[in-house]
Amino acid sequence: MFDFLLTEAQKELQNEAGSFVKEKVPKQLILDMDAENVVYPVDYIKDLGEANLLGLRFAPEYGGRGLSWVDEVGVLEEIGILGTSLACLYSLPSIVGEALARFGSEDLKQRYLKPTLEGKIYTAEALTEPRGGSDFFGATTVAVRDGEDFILNGQKRFVVGAEGADYFMVYAKTNPEGKSHESMSAFIVDRGPGVEVGHVYGLMGTRGGGAGRVVFKDVRIPGKNLLGKENGAAEIFYQMMIPERMTSAAGALGMARAALEVATAYSTKRKAFNRTIKDFQAVSFKVADSITRLDAARALVYAAARAIDSGVPAAQGRRLVSEAKKFATNTAWEVVNDAMQIMGGIGYTNVYPVERLLRDTRLIMIWTGTNEVMNLIIQHEYYKELKTHMANRRAIEEDALNAHLTEEKVYE
Repeated sequence: MFDFLLTEAQKELQNEAGSFVKEKVPKQLILDMDAENVVYPVDYIKDLGEANLLGLRFAPEYGGRGLSWVDEVGVLEEIGILGTSLACLYSLPSIVGEALARFGSEDLKQRYLKPTLEGKIYTAEALTEPRGGSDFFGATTVAVRDGEDFILNGQKRFVVGAEGADYFMVYAKTNPEGKSHESMSAFIVDRGPGVEVGHVYGLMGTRGGGAGRVVFKDVRIPGKNLLGKENGAAEIFYQMMIPERMTSAAGALGMARAALEVATAYSTKRKAFNRTIKDFQAVSFKVADSITRLDAARALVYAAARAIDSGVPAAQGRRLVSEAKKFATNTAWEVVNDAMQIMGGIGYTNVYPVERLLRDTRLIMIWTGTNEVMNLIIQHEYYKELKTHMANRRAIEEDALNAHLTEEKVYE
């Protein structure tokens, strides 16, 4: 871990989270969730709220601690060792809380944000639709104005936390005839009449987090539950990509670290040909590669967190957050795979937790925007940055012997 990057207060906070993970999360909960004997771990969220570990970045008057993204990343790395479901459920108050804190009225903050951070009510974000996930602005869920209220109809799926949620953050079309980026609104929708939640998916991993389908049938939403401006959800969506992707990246660090620690410890005990297997380069070099990847991912995630904390331009923030999410989740997948390879056949069994971590890490390269979508954002923002920066930098292209032969520079 990069303790040298953290202040003493941040180290203490990370240790606090580590103690919670060690003392407050029973092994049986993890096993029951993976076996789908637990659909939604209510006590886990309550305990986090009582420990004042939820929504660390938000103001104390709403139940947070007024801390930074760097603080939250440090905590999430510790939570991440528990696997994707528990890390994601920990993150939901931070993700939905971002919208409430930045775009919600004082009334919404008091009614939803504060009790959520206290662990008294539970939330979920209803974003993905059956027709597609990354095509956000192609959503077909519709909210039609009816006086001061809205009537909501549509369907969302892959909603983590749906089974236990008391309310949902929902995006819906409010101006179907308008331009795609100017036609959607975001709402806080209570679980109640017309809201149908179904646990319909058999998941490869990331189990027990209450992921399900949510169907809205003529649901009346009070106008005061509108987040931000009507038809202004694009601004909220782009802001929400920061907590969505930063939490995925930070949790991935914990999962990768967990698998690496298990495999490395195993390599110091397991013997073959009268030697511990750590003495074979085929094993120790995999450990070296994994450490390097994990340190590189950690450096990028913490750099992105610090960049957001320092208020970098939005475009640069989007690029860094997308890089962090892509690189950390890809790294987790590679490190867990190598951990299983180090352990051999026993790593493929449930004698060790590596097989569960492998199933969990496969999803994180897909959700909150696939890593292919991250590539689209990264290159798009870099091309824009390059155009601006080159105007004020040395003309490196001219530092070639025959740079003056402009007739050789054919572009068409």
